[in-house]
Amino acid sequence: MKFSVNIESVYAGKDFVQGMREVKQLGFHVFEFWSWWDKDLQAIKTAKELLRLQLSAIVTKFISLTDPAKRQEYVEGVRQTIGVAKMLGCNTIISQVGQEIVGISREEQHDSIVNGLKACVPFLQQSGMMLVIEPLNTLVDHMGYYLDSSKEGFQIVDEVGSFYVKVIYDIYHMQMMEGNIISTIANNIDRIGYFHVAGVPGRHEPYTGELFYLNIFKAIEATGFNGYAGLEYFPEEAPALGLMKFLHWVRSVGL
Repeated sequence: MKFSVNIESVYAGKDFVQGMREVKQLGFHVFEFWSWWDKDLQAIKTAKELLRLQLSAIVTKFISLTDPAKRQEYVEGVRQTIGVAKMLGCNTIISQVGQEIVGISREEQHDSIVNGLKACVPFLQQSGMMLVIEPLNTLVDHMGYYLDSSKEGFQIVDEVGSFYVKVIYDIYHMQMMEGNIISTIANNIDRIGYFHVAGVPGRHEPYTGELFYLNIFKAIEATGFNGYAGLEYFPEEAPALGLMKFLHWVRSVGL
């Protein structure tokens, strides 16, 4: 398992490229970020190449999949994101599915998500990109969001039926919504394409809070997963100090 640093969360409010430099100096080799449409992509590309960093994931445009009327707009957003991902040497696209629509049955919204993702599969397959959909917590951070269950996320992936569409399993969000982290991961690893990591509660450094992440990481490695776990948290300590502590922490058990 490889760790990626989310520049936008860990270095929130700070210079983006300077955050990339610091990540490299600390010994990380991979980064990720959220929205690409409001960034200086050429500056990021130049810094990435100079620092010899790898970009593990970016986010596609926040267009609803629950609303079939917005399907073509969503697909076009994915196509644009594929182009940006290619330019930056990235092969994973993170997607949210949109807010729950009041007055429309969940079954209809579920089917809309599945059909929207199916429409993206040819473009993902042609480019070799993986799109990962994200269940989120609706208790604190994302009230009204449709997909707040990993179980339904896995169902959607099964119904789409493509290697190029999987779930991003955000451990912070799913601990808040359902717990049972290790067994859920072990039983569904083939449906998981990416992980996100943060301490619970608070969404701070992973070594804080109620989750003993070292055991979770060991359990993920035991499945044979060789992808990325993104450090997507908002630090309580200076970013460099927290990342150094994290590296020391995981290296102390051979991760």
